[in-house]
Amino acid sequence: MPVRLRKLIGTILLVALVVLYAFVASAVAVARLGDAGGLAHFLFFLLSGLLWVLPGMAIVSWMQKPGRSES
Repeated sequence: MPVRLRKLIGTILLVALVVLYAFVASAVAVARLGDAGGLAHFLFFLLSGLLWVLPGMAIVSWMQKPGRSES
């Protein structure tokens, strides 16, 4: 697969990941943290704000692989 195509697909996947993850994290927060204190909110959003990086790193790593002609 050409590098430019891989980067285009990866960029679209990253944007979709962030949008979907934000909706899911917000829905979980509304459903589970309604009566929780401020510290619970802070810890949840800190953890969920950092957790999306793991699949994001996998997508970026895949995007950076050299193409067939470059290997």
